[in-house]
Amino acid sequence: MTASRSASTRVPNKALGVMWKTVSDDCNLACDYCYYSTCAGRPGPKRNRIERALLDKTIRGYMENSQGSVGFAWQGGEPLLAGLPFFEEVVALQARHAPPNTSIGNALQTNGTLLNEDWARFFRKYNFLIGVSLDGPKQIHDAHRNTATGKGSFDLVMRKIQHLRNHDVDFNILTVLHSGNVDRPRELMAFYAREGFRYVQFIPGMDFQAQFPDAPARYLISADQYGRFLCETFDVWYNNGAPSMSERFFDDMLSVHVGREAGLCTHGRKCSQTLVLEKNGDAFPCDFYTSMERRLGNIGLDSLRDIVDRPAYRQFLELKGTLPQACIRCDYLRLCFGGCPRNRVWDSGRRASGPDYFCDAYRRFFSYAEERMAMLAKKLRTRWLHEYAGSGLPWPERNAACICGSGAKFKRCCGPLRDSGP
Repeated sequence: MTASRSASTRVPNKALGVMWKTVSDDCNLACDYCYYSTCAGRPGPKRNRIERALLDKTIRGYMENSQGSVGFAWQGGEPLLAGLPFFEEVVALQARHAPPNTSIGNALQTNGTLLNEDWARFFRKYNFLIGVSLDGPKQIHDAHRNTATGKGSFDLVMRKIQHLRNHDVDFNILTVLHSGNVDRPRELMAFYAREGFRYVQFIPGMDFQAQFPDAPARYLISADQYGRFLCETFDVWYNNGAPSMSERFFDDMLSVHVGREAGLCTHGRKCSQTLVLEKNGDAFPCDFYTSMERRLGNIGLDSLRDIVDRPAYRQFLELKGTLPQACIRCDYLRLCFGGCPRNRVWDSGRRASGPDYFCDAYRRFFSYAEERMAMLAKKLRTRWLHEYAGSGLPWPERNAACICGSGAKFKRCCGPLRDSGP
Protein backbone atom coordinates (compact mmCIF):
# COMPACT_ATOMS: atom_id res chain seq x y z
CA MET A 1 0.00 0.00 0.00
CA THR A 2 2.82 2.37 -0.79
CA ALA A 3 2.09 5.68 -2.48
CA SER A 4 4.20 7.40 -5.09
CA ARG A 5 4.14 11.10 -5.79
CA SER A 6 2.07 10.52 -8.91
CA ALA A 7 -0.47 8.62 -6.84
CA SER A 8 -0.49 10.88 -3.81
CA THR A 9 -3.17 11.41 -1.20
CA ARG A 10 -4.79 14.15 -3.26
CA VAL A 11 -8.28 12.87 -2.88
CA PRO A 12 -11.61 14.42 -3.85
CA ASN A 13 -13.68 15.68 -0.93
CA LYS A 14 -16.25 12.94 -1.46
CA ALA A 15 -13.55 10.62 -0.04
CA LEU A 16 -12.24 13.08 2.55
CA GLY A 17 -14.05 13.73 5.81
CA VAL A 18 -13.53 16.52 8.31
CA MET A 19 -13.87 15.89 12.05
CA TRP A 20 -13.80 18.96 14.26
CA LYS A 21 -12.82 18.71 17.92
CA THR A 22 -15.40 21.43 18.34
CA VAL A 23 -14.50 22.57 21.85
CA SER A 24 -11.20 20.70 22.14
CA ASP A 25 -11.36 18.56 25.30
CA ASP A 26 -13.97 20.63 27.16
CA CYS A 27 -16.65 18.33 28.58
CA ASN A 28 -19.28 18.50 31.31
CA LEU A 29 -18.91 14.80 32.18
CA ALA A 30 -15.98 13.03 33.79
CA CYS A 31 -16.21 9.54 32.26
CA ASP A 32 -13.36 7.55 33.75
CA TYR A 33 -12.48 5.78 30.48
CA CYS A 34 -12.37 8.84 28.20
CA TYR A 35 -9.52 8.63 25.69
CA TYR A 36 -9.53 12.33 24.81
CA SER A 37 -10.89 14.79 27.37
CA THR A 38 -8.61 15.76 30.25
CA CYS A 39 -10.71 18.39 32.04
CA ALA A 40 -12.43 15.87 34.38
CA GLY A 41 -15.86 17.36 33.77
CA ARG A 42 -14.76 20.90 34.66
CA PRO A 43 -14.32 22.94 31.47
CA GLY A 44 -12.60 26.25 32.12
CA PRO A 45 -14.40 29.60 32.44
CA LYS A 46 -13.13 30.57 28.97
CA ARG A 47 -14.89 28.08 26.76
CA ASN A 48 -12.91 26.52 23.95
CA ARG A 49 -14.57 27.14 20.61
CA ILE A 50 -13.47 27.32 16.97
CA GLU A 51 -13.02 30.94 15.92
CA ARG A 52 -15.35 32.19 13.20
CA ALA A 53 -12.54 33.25 10.84
CA LEU A 54 -10.98 29.78 11.02
CA LEU A 55 -14.36 28.12 10.57
CA ASP A 56 -15.11 30.28 7.52
CA LYS A 57 -11.72 29.61 5.90
CA THR A 58 -11.92 25.87 6.46
CA ILE A 59 -15.47 25.44 5.20
CA ARG A 60 -14.76 27.62 2.18
CA GLY A 61 -11.62 25.67 1.27
CA TYR A 62 -13.37 22.33 1.78
CA MET A 63 -16.28 23.37 -0.42
CA GLU A 64 -14.02 24.73 -3.16
CA ASN A 65 -12.54 21.27 -3.63
CA SER A 66 -15.80 19.36 -3.25
CA GLN A 67 -17.15 17.05 -5.92
CA GLY A 68 -20.80 17.05 -5.04
CA SER A 69 -20.65 15.69 -1.50
CA VAL A 70 -19.04 16.80 1.78
CA GLY A 71 -19.19 15.43 5.31
CA PHE A 72 -18.55 17.12 8.67
CA ALA A 73 -18.31 15.35 12.03
CA TRP A 74 -18.55 17.36 15.25
CA GLN A 75 -17.01 15.84 18.36
CA GLY A 76 -15.28 16.90 21.55
CA GLY A 77 -15.18 16.86 24.47
CA GLU A 78 -18.85 17.70 24.42
CA PRO A 79 -19.59 19.63 21.20
CA LEU A 80 -22.89 21.08 22.43
CA LEU A 81 -20.87 23.24 24.82
CA ALA A 82 -20.12 25.40 21.76
CA GLY A 83 -23.72 26.60 21.88
CA LEU A 84 -26.56 26.64 19.37
CA PRO A 85 -25.51 30.01 17.80
CA PHE A 86 -22.18 28.42 16.87
CA PHE A 87 -23.86 25.65 14.91
CA GLU A 88 -26.29 28.09 13.33
CA GLU A 89 -23.19 29.88 12.04
CA VAL A 90 -21.83 26.55 10.80
CA VAL A 91 -24.82 25.75 8.60
CA ALA A 92 -24.95 29.34 7.35
CA LEU A 93 -21.31 29.12 6.23
CA GLN A 94 -21.90 25.72 4.67
CA ALA A 95 -24.80 27.11 2.65
CA ARG A 96 -22.84 30.21 1.66
CA HIS A 97 -19.80 28.36 0.36
CA ALA A 98 -21.35 25.19 -1.08
CA PRO A 99 -21.33 24.89 -4.88
CA PRO A 100 -24.77 24.29 -6.43
CA ASN A 101 -26.26 20.83 -5.85
CA THR A 102 -23.75 19.90 -3.15
CA SER A 103 -24.87 17.26 -0.66
CA ILE A 104 -23.87 18.31 2.88
CA GLY A 105 -23.78 15.85 5.75
CA ASN A 106 -23.36 16.70 9.44
CA ALA A 107 -22.91 14.16 12.23
CA LEU A 108 -22.50 15.03 15.90
CA GLN A 109 -21.56 12.84 18.87
CA THR A 110 -22.91 13.97 22.24
CA ASN A 111 -23.25 12.70 25.80
CA GLY A 112 -26.86 13.88 25.53
CA THR A 113 -27.05 15.88 28.74
CA LEU A 114 -27.45 19.30 27.06
CA LEU A 115 -30.10 18.37 24.52
CA ASN A 116 -33.35 20.37 24.53
CA GLU A 117 -36.21 21.26 22.20
CA ASP A 118 -34.23 24.02 20.48
CA TRP A 119 -31.35 21.68 19.69
CA ALA A 120 -33.75 19.00 18.44
CA ARG A 121 -35.59 21.43 16.14
CA PHE A 122 -32.27 22.60 14.73
CA PHE A 123 -30.98 19.04 14.13
CA ARG A 124 -34.21 18.08 12.38
CA LYS A 125 -34.23 21.17 10.19
CA TYR A 126 -30.68 20.60 8.97
CA ASN A 127 -30.76 16.79 8.98
CA PHE A 128 -27.97 16.22 11.48
CA LEU A 129 -27.26 12.61 12.43
CA ILE A 130 -26.80 12.43 16.19
CA GLY A 131 -24.87 9.85 18.15
CA VAL A 132 -25.78 9.59 21.83
CA SER A 133 -23.40 7.90 24.27
CA LEU A 134 -25.26 5.46 26.52
CA ASP A 135 -23.66 2.44 28.15
CA GLY A 136 -26.82 0.48 28.92
CA PRO A 137 -29.35 0.47 31.78
CA LYS A 138 -28.98 2.91 34.68
CA GLN A 139 -26.75 0.84 36.96
CA ILE A 140 -24.30 0.10 34.15
CA HIS A 141 -24.28 3.60 32.66
CA ASP A 142 -23.90 5.46 35.94
CA ALA A 143 -20.91 3.38 37.03
CA HIS A 144 -18.67 5.28 34.60
CA ARG A 145 -20.51 8.21 32.98
CA ASN A 146 -20.70 10.78 35.78
CA THR A 147 -20.48 14.51 36.34
CA ALA A 148 -17.47 16.06 38.06
CA THR A 149 -19.32 15.64 41.39
CA GLY A 150 -19.83 11.93 40.81
CA LYS A 151 -23.53 12.10 39.98
CA GLY A 152 -24.73 9.61 37.38
CA SER A 153 -26.07 10.94 34.07
CA PHE A 154 -28.45 8.13 33.01
CA ASP A 155 -31.77 9.68 34.05
CA LEU A 156 -30.86 13.00 32.47
CA VAL A 157 -29.73 11.44 29.19
CA MET A 158 -32.87 9.34 28.88
CA ARG A 159 -35.06 12.42 29.40
CA LYS A 160 -33.06 14.39 26.87
CA ILE A 161 -33.32 11.68 24.20
CA GLN A 162 -37.06 12.30 24.19
CA HIS A 163 -36.41 15.71 22.60
CA LEU A 164 -34.84 13.96 19.62
CA ARG A 165 -37.83 11.67 19.34
CA ASN A 166 -40.27 14.57 19.61
CA HIS A 167 -38.75 16.10 16.49
CA ASP A 168 -38.00 12.89 14.57
CA VAL A 169 -34.24 13.44 14.64
CA ASP A 170 -32.13 10.56 13.33
CA PHE A 171 -29.97 9.24 16.16
CA ASN A 172 -28.08 6.15 17.19
CA ILE A 173 -26.68 4.82 20.45
CA LEU A 174 -22.94 4.43 21.08
CA THR A 175 -22.05 2.04 23.90
CA VAL A 176 -18.56 1.73 25.36
CA LEU A 177 -17.72 -1.80 26.51
CA HIS A 178 -16.05 -2.22 29.88
CA SER A 179 -16.01 -4.68 32.77
CA GLY A 180 -19.50 -3.60 33.85
CA ASN A 181 -21.31 -4.54 30.64
CA VAL A 182 -19.12 -6.77 28.45
CA ASP A 183 -20.47 -9.90 30.19
CA ARG A 184 -24.10 -8.76 29.90
CA PRO A 185 -24.83 -8.68 26.15
CA ARG A 186 -28.37 -10.05 26.37
CA GLU A 187 -29.27 -7.51 29.03
CA LEU A 188 -27.97 -4.72 26.81
CA MET A 189 -29.84 -5.94 23.74
CA ALA A 190 -33.05 -6.34 25.74
CA PHE A 191 -32.64 -2.78 27.05
CA TYR A 192 -32.22 -1.37 23.52
CA ALA A 193 -35.24 -3.29 22.27
CA ARG A 194 -37.35 -2.17 25.22
CA GLU A 195 -36.41 1.48 24.69
CA GLY A 196 -36.87 1.33 20.92
CA PHE A 197 -33.20 1.98 20.11
CA ARG A 198 -32.86 0.40 16.68
CA TYR A 199 -29.41 1.72 15.74
CA VAL A 200 -26.53 0.86 18.07
CA GLN A 201 -22.75 0.56 18.01
CA PHE A 202 -20.31 -0.98 20.48
CA ILE A 203 -16.72 0.15 20.98
CA PRO A 204 -14.23 -1.37 23.43
CA GLY A 205 -13.28 0.98 26.25
CA MET A 206 -9.75 2.36 26.03
CA ASP A 207 -7.13 2.89 28.67
CA PHE A 208 -4.88 5.30 26.78
CA GLN A 209 -4.99 8.87 25.52
CA ALA A 210 -5.18 9.88 21.86
CA GLN A 211 -2.53 12.51 22.59
CA PHE A 212 0.04 9.71 23.17
CA PRO A 213 -0.36 7.40 20.15
CA ASP A 214 3.04 5.75 20.57
CA ALA A 215 2.13 4.37 23.99
CA PRO A 216 1.08 0.69 23.94
CA ALA A 217 -2.62 0.14 23.28
CA ARG A 218 -4.48 -0.92 26.41
CA TYR A 219 -8.17 -1.71 26.77
CA LEU A 220 -10.67 -2.19 29.55
CA ILE A 221 -11.69 -5.62 28.26
CA SER A 222 -9.76 -8.63 26.99
CA ALA A 223 -9.94 -10.17 23.53
CA ASP A 224 -11.57 -13.23 25.09
CA GLN A 225 -14.30 -11.12 26.69
CA TYR A 226 -14.88 -9.20 23.46
CA GLY A 227 -15.07 -12.40 21.42
CA ARG A 228 -17.69 -13.90 23.73
CA PHE A 229 -19.60 -10.61 23.70
CA LEU A 230 -19.70 -10.45 19.90
CA CYS A 231 -20.87 -14.05 19.54
CA GLU A 232 -23.63 -13.81 22.13
CA THR A 233 -24.79 -10.42 20.87
CA PHE A 234 -24.86 -11.80 17.33
CA ASP A 235 -27.20 -14.59 18.46
CA VAL A 236 -29.70 -11.96 19.59
CA TRP A 237 -29.16 -9.69 16.59
CA TYR A 238 -29.58 -12.55 14.09
CA ASN A 239 -33.15 -13.06 15.29
CA ASN A 240 -33.70 -16.35 13.45
CA GLY A 241 -32.54 -14.86 10.17
CA ALA A 242 -34.57 -11.65 10.38
CA PRO A 243 -32.52 -8.92 12.13
CA SER A 244 -34.67 -6.05 13.35
CA MET A 245 -31.90 -3.91 14.82
CA SER A 246 -28.91 -2.25 13.17
CA GLU A 247 -25.59 -2.92 14.91
CA ARG A 248 -22.68 -1.23 13.17
CA PHE A 249 -20.13 -4.05 13.27
CA PHE A 250 -22.60 -6.74 12.21
CA ASP A 251 -23.92 -4.48 9.44
CA ASP A 252 -20.37 -4.00 8.20
CA MET A 253 -19.66 -7.72 8.15
CA LEU A 254 -22.89 -8.36 6.26
CA SER A 255 -21.82 -5.72 3.72
CA VAL A 256 -18.55 -7.56 3.19
CA HIS A 257 -20.39 -10.84 2.71
CA VAL A 258 -22.48 -9.32 -0.10
CA GLY A 259 -19.33 -8.02 -1.77
CA ARG A 260 -19.26 -4.43 -0.56
CA GLU A 261 -16.80 -2.56 1.64
CA ALA A 262 -17.04 -2.23 5.41
CA GLY A 263 -18.15 1.23 6.48
CA LEU A 264 -16.00 1.49 9.60
CA CYS A 265 -12.30 2.14 9.10
CA THR A 266 -11.36 -0.56 11.62
CA HIS A 267 -12.24 -3.30 9.15
CA GLY A 268 -11.99 -1.36 5.92
CA ARG A 269 -9.40 -2.07 3.26
CA LYS A 270 -7.85 1.33 4.01
CA CYS A 271 -7.92 3.85 6.84
CA SER A 272 -10.60 6.45 6.27
CA GLN A 273 -9.25 9.62 4.69
CA THR A 274 -10.17 12.09 7.37
CA LEU A 275 -8.70 15.23 8.84
CA VAL A 276 -9.17 15.69 12.57
CA LEU A 277 -9.08 19.41 13.31
CA GLU A 278 -8.48 20.91 16.71
CA LYS A 279 -10.28 24.13 17.61
CA ASN A 280 -7.10 26.11 16.85
CA GLY A 281 -6.87 24.59 13.34
CA ASP A 282 -4.15 21.99 13.99
CA ALA A 283 -4.75 19.03 11.68
CA PHE A 284 -4.17 15.35 12.48
CA PRO A 285 -4.74 12.17 10.44
CA CYS A 286 -6.91 10.28 12.93
CA ASP A 287 -8.84 10.62 16.17
CA PHE A 288 -6.39 8.18 17.81
CA TYR A 289 -3.30 10.05 16.60
CA THR A 290 -3.46 13.61 17.90
CA SER A 291 0.08 14.07 19.22
CA MET A 292 2.22 16.93 17.95
CA GLU A 293 4.48 14.34 16.28
CA ARG A 294 1.52 13.43 14.03
CA ARG A 295 0.48 17.02 13.33
CA LEU A 296 0.00 17.62 9.59
CA GLY A 297 -0.16 21.40 9.69
CA ASN A 298 -2.70 24.05 10.55
CA ILE A 299 -5.80 24.65 8.45
CA GLY A 300 -5.66 28.35 9.32
CA LEU A 301 -2.18 28.68 7.81
CA ASP A 302 -2.00 25.89 5.22
CA SER A 303 -4.29 24.99 2.35
CA LEU A 304 -6.34 21.83 2.53
CA ARG A 305 -4.51 20.48 -0.51
CA ASP A 306 -1.11 21.07 1.08
CA ILE A 307 -2.16 19.28 4.26
CA VAL A 308 -3.53 16.13 2.60
CA ASP A 309 -0.49 15.96 0.31
CA ARG A 310 2.04 15.97 3.15
CA PRO A 311 4.39 12.96 3.26
CA ALA A 312 3.36 12.45 6.89
CA TYR A 313 -0.24 11.90 5.78
CA ARG A 314 0.79 9.37 3.15
CA GLN A 315 2.93 7.58 5.72
CA PHE A 316 -0.01 7.40 8.10
CA LEU A 317 -2.33 5.99 5.44
CA GLU A 318 0.26 3.30 4.68
CA LEU A 319 0.06 1.96 8.26
CA LYS A 320 -3.13 0.02 7.54
CA GLY A 321 -1.48 -2.00 4.78
CA THR A 322 1.68 -2.70 6.79
CA LEU A 323 0.47 -6.08 7.97
CA PRO A 324 2.21 -8.61 10.19
CA GLN A 325 2.68 -12.12 8.80
CA ALA A 326 -0.15 -13.45 10.96
CA CYS A 327 -2.59 -11.20 9.08
CA ILE A 328 -1.20 -11.94 5.64
CA ARG A 329 -1.69 -15.67 6.20
CA CYS A 330 -5.13 -15.30 7.84
CA ASP A 331 -8.21 -16.84 6.20
CA TYR A 332 -10.29 -13.88 7.40
CA LEU A 333 -8.15 -11.09 5.99
CA ARG A 334 -10.92 -9.98 3.61
CA LEU A 335 -13.23 -9.40 6.59
CA CYS A 336 -10.74 -7.66 8.84
CA PHE A 337 -7.82 -6.22 6.84
CA GLY A 338 -5.73 -6.27 9.97
CA GLY A 339 -8.04 -4.24 12.19
CA CYS A 340 -6.87 -0.88 13.53
CA PRO A 341 -3.18 0.06 13.25
CA ARG A 342 -3.43 1.73 16.66
CA ASN A 343 -4.09 -1.68 18.21
CA ARG A 344 -1.15 -3.52 16.65
CA VAL A 345 2.31 -4.15 18.05
CA TRP A 346 5.01 -2.17 16.20
CA ASP A 347 8.75 -2.66 16.34
CA SER A 348 11.35 0.10 16.40
CA GLY A 349 11.48 0.16 12.60
CA ARG A 350 7.76 0.96 12.42
CA ARG A 351 7.00 -2.53 11.15
CA ALA A 352 3.91 -4.32 12.42
CA SER A 353 5.17 -7.27 14.43
CA GLY A 354 1.85 -8.31 15.97
CA PRO A 355 -1.84 -8.26 14.98
CA ASP A 356 -4.66 -6.16 16.36
CA TYR A 357 -5.12 -6.60 20.12
CA PHE A 358 -8.61 -7.99 19.40
CA CYS A 359 -7.47 -10.40 16.68
CA ASP A 360 -8.59 -13.50 18.59
CA ALA A 361 -11.98 -11.91 19.24
CA TYR A 362 -12.52 -11.17 15.57
CA ARG A 363 -11.38 -14.62 14.43
CA ARG A 364 -13.68 -16.25 16.96
CA PHE A 365 -16.62 -14.19 15.75
CA PHE A 366 -15.91 -14.67 12.03
CA SER A 367 -15.86 -18.43 12.48
CA TYR A 368 -18.94 -18.44 14.73
CA ALA A 369 -21.10 -16.24 12.47
CA GLU A 370 -19.82 -17.18 9.01
CA GLU A 371 -22.55 -19.62 8.00
CA ARG A 372 -25.41 -17.42 9.18
CA MET A 373 -23.86 -14.30 7.65
CA ALA A 374 -23.60 -16.11 4.32
CA MET A 375 -27.29 -17.06 4.55
CA LEU A 376 -28.28 -13.47 5.30
CA ALA A 377 -26.15 -12.22 2.42
CA LYS A 378 -27.84 -14.63 0.01
CA LYS A 379 -31.30 -13.57 1.21
CA LEU A 380 -30.37 -9.91 0.83
CA ARG A 381 -29.01 -10.28 -2.68
CA THR A 382 -32.02 -12.40 -3.72
CA ARG A 383 -34.32 -9.65 -2.44
CA TRP A 384 -32.42 -7.06 -4.47
CA LEU A 385 -32.80 -9.24 -7.57
CA HIS A 386 -36.56 -9.58 -7.02
CA GLU A 387 -36.85 -5.81 -6.65
CA TYR A 388 -34.77 -5.25 -9.76
CA ALA A 389 -36.79 -7.78 -11.73
CA GLY A 390 -39.95 -5.88 -10.81
CA SER A 391 -38.50 -2.54 -11.89
CA GLY A 392 -38.77 -3.29 -15.60
CA LEU A 393 -35.11 -2.43 -16.20
CA PRO A 394 -33.08 -4.69 -18.49
CA TRP A 395 -30.72 -7.18 -16.87
CA PRO A 396 -27.06 -6.15 -17.14
CA GLU A 397 -24.66 -7.94 -19.45
CA ARG A 398 -22.60 -10.69 -17.84
CA ASN A 399 -19.44 -8.58 -17.78
CA ALA A 400 -21.20 -5.42 -16.61
CA ALA A 401 -21.02 -4.15 -13.02
CA CYS A 402 -23.39 -5.99 -10.71
CA ILE A 403 -26.66 -4.29 -9.84
CA CYS A 404 -26.03 -4.82 -6.10
CA GLY A 405 -23.29 -2.20 -6.12
CA SER A 406 -20.45 -4.51 -5.09
CA GLY A 407 -18.27 -3.41 -7.99
CA ALA A 408 -17.84 -7.01 -9.15
CA LYS A 409 -19.00 -8.30 -12.51
CA PHE A 410 -22.62 -9.42 -12.64
CA LYS A 411 -21.66 -12.94 -13.76
CA ARG A 412 -19.45 -13.43 -10.69
CA CYS A 413 -21.73 -11.75 -8.16
CA CYS A 414 -25.53 -11.88 -8.31
CA GLY A 415 -25.80 -13.39 -11.79
CA PRO A 416 -25.76 -17.02 -10.61
CA LEU A 417 -28.50 -16.22 -8.08
CA ARG A 418 -30.61 -14.71 -10.85
CA ASP A 419 -30.27 -17.87 -12.95
CA SER A 420 -31.50 -20.02 -10.08
CA GLY A 421 -33.88 -17.51 -8.48
CA PRO A 422 -35.98 -14.64 -9.84
